[in-house]
Amino acid sequence: MATFLALLESWGYVGMLVAAFIAGSVFPFSSEAVLTALQLAGLEPVRLFCFATTGNVAGSMFNYGVGTLGKMEWIERYLHVEPTKVEQTARWMERYGAWIGLLCFLPILGSVIAVTLGFTRANPWLSLLTITIGKATRYAILIFAVSMI
Repeated sequence: MATFLALLESWGYVGMLVAAFIAGSVFPFSSEAVLTALQLAGLEPVRLFCFATTGNVAGSMFNYGVGTLGKMEWIERYLHVEPTKVEQTARWMERYGAWIGLLCFLPILGSVIAVTLGFTRANPWLSLLTITIGKATRYAILIFAVSMI
């Protein structure tokens, strides 16, 4: 993992984009560690914010896309998301709709939410908007916190 992290750091902003995409999808990875390392290495915070947010939202929309395929066995096998989690999240969506996408920034649960948004065919534009707001807020807070160091 340390070698992979060093590789992403050497790629700069593109490494941030890749790390954020991986972390935004269902693969376990910490884009926050990459962002922090790159910011402390002197990369421009606004550009880091843009690349991190774009990559992370793209990862979630990848999950959304897989969810739209509607094959629970694929979701379970390839994304490692349990059907019970999708069913539970779908019940939350009955109450909150695509606005639940605001919570896609949460570790582990965020991936389930994005998959469920796709699986239930939630409005893709509203899903994209809410996912972006949630993820952008998280990265803005992190960048601000690192700048205080």
